[in-house]
Amino acid sequence: MAVSAQLLVEELHIFGLECEEAVTEKLVELCILYGQNEEGMASELIAFCTSTRKDCLTLETLNSFEHEFLSKRLSRTWHGASKDRGHRHAGPRDIVSIQELIEVEEEEETLLNSYTTPSKGSQKRTITTPETPLTKRSVSARSPHQLLSPSSFSPSATPPQKYSSRSNRGEVVTSFGSAQGVSWSGSGGTSHLSLKVLGHPEPLTRSYKYMFQKLPDIREVLTCKIEELGSELKEHYKIEAFAPILVPAQEPVTLLGQIGCDSNGKLNHKSVILEGDLEHSSGTQIPVDLSELKEYSLFPGQVVVMEGINTTGRKLVATRLYEGVPLPFHQPDEEDGDSEQFMVLVACGPYTTSDSITFDPLLDLITIINRDRPDVCILFGPFLDAKHEQVESCLLTSSFEDVFKQCLRTIIEGTRSSGSHLIFVPSLRDVHHEPVYPQPPFSCSDLLREDKKRVRLVSEPCTLSINGVIFGLTSTDLLFHMGAEEISSSSGTSDRFSRILKHILTQRSYYPLYPPQEDVAIDYENFYLYAQLPVTPDVFIAPSELRYFVKVGLNSAISQQCQNQFLSGPPALTPLGSAGGDGGENKSVCIVLK
Repeated sequence: MAVSAQLLVEELHIFGLECEEAVTEKLVELCILYGQNEEGMASELIAFCTSTRKDCLTLETLNSFEHEFLSKRLSRTWHGASKDRGHRHAGPRDIVSIQELIEVEEEEETLLNSYTTPSKGSQKRTITTPETPLTKRSVSARSPHQLLSPSSFSPSATPPQKYSSRSNRGEVVTSFGSAQGVSWSGSGGTSHLSLKVLGHPEPLTRSYKYMFQKLPDIREVLTCKIEELGSELKEHYKIEAFAPILVPAQEPVTLLGQIGCDSNGKLNHKSVILEGDLEHSSGTQIPVDLSELKEYSLFPGQVVVMEGINTTGRKLVATRLYEGVPLPFHQPDEEDGDSEQFMVLVACGPYTTSDSITFDPLLDLITIINRDRPDVCILFGPFLDAKHEQVESCLLTSSFEDVFKQCLRTIIEGTRSSGSHLIFVPSLRDVHHEPVYPQPPFSCSDLLREDKKRVRLVSEPCTLSINGVIFGLTSTDLLFHMGAEEISSSSGTSDRFSRILKHILTQRSYYPLYPPQEDVAIDYENFYLYAQLPVTPDVFIAPSELRYFVKVGLNSAISQQCQNQFLSGPPALTPLGSAGGDGGENKSVCIVLK
């Protein structure tokens, strides 16, 4: 195209800009190179000089104009137009076209980085071409260390020093049952397994709307819980009738209600109140004198049946506390599969150490799964911990969702050779997930067909049946929460953890504490539907900041595993070897915490 130097000078003169002959020749060259006419080039140049506050035209100014404005803007225009032509023309591209594509890619990357925390190094995305596509198969062939690259989302990621230099790696810290000489290796999912998620009446499978509950709705859920447990206790202990709370009586009376505290402080033996049920006591409250009770264990929200004397109608002197009644065990049927021995490995997050976000413990866990090939792996969150220092300080250059997906993909693809079934249980501390209890399952829509058969995303909490053996799973630290609120009195030796676990089973709920801890946001309508125990589990697993232990209670093997709250500790690993049997008998369950 022909470009007139005289017209260029006249257009610039209108805006009061004078230019030398060398500058004019450079402008004519730019017009020809970028396909601009005199008026358009002058307008673009005036806009650039105004935005950059340049008062005179020099060759240096034109070089900046070409590099910072013309090349990027016009290459982006070409890139958009090429998409429209893509279906009509698929001819070969020259070197200039490929270079322009790379420049556009770099510009988009720079724009994205401007909205994130400044990083020490460049975070360039991998550029693939039709000749070298990055297929899912090529990704799956890489090692877990290649799949999970902390430098892609945290430029300051450094390997944890104390974790790598630990001396107790692989140490067995506790055992249960006849664990001596047992070979902890599974069949890698080759044996027939029946995996089912039980519900009450159905399990939670999708997200729901929350933060819309009203106080009357919460009151209705609590009332239903009191009435249902009261009905079971009344039938079990052959109680004729419950008396109203505020009606004076000279004879001993039996009352039904929920334990509460008379103030906003911690519950103690002098602040206990009993909130009556709606049917007999209209929800009224009465202080409780526990001085006549030799043994008791109480916590806020506990549904109880008490016997005592209420002579004035203003205080109940309790003389007896009826013990709660657990649900029956699950009765295996033909759908539950055979009773062959199978291995279950359990691990809980966080899968990073507190001084690093390199996920070294997670990579070690994947190595153990591939080595031992357990039939089922139950993995508790958090996978990206909201309480991690780098997460709290927003030092990650990728979104929380992207980091979690990278972590999930690493676990799934890294353990594909083992054939193990993977069960993912979310946590309220998963920073990318919905912080409501009960918590819906993770969403993962891009699973391959071969992975869909062995990957199961469940809710928090969850009741899982593996060949008829029932596992109660929850990632919420209810032991720590209830332990901080429970009060007790006992004439002999009493184990606090055994009492708390007994409360969970007899209250028939995964979180019977009310009001809950401040960091637990409960949606009570869905809590009533999805956070109740459908049956008494054979194995109950609850990660906690408290010390790990394994106990037996109510004919149920109860395992509680320690969360990784210390600097150099790996995630707790619990292999479980189990053989099915009659649901009313003790299960042959061996639990070892590594």
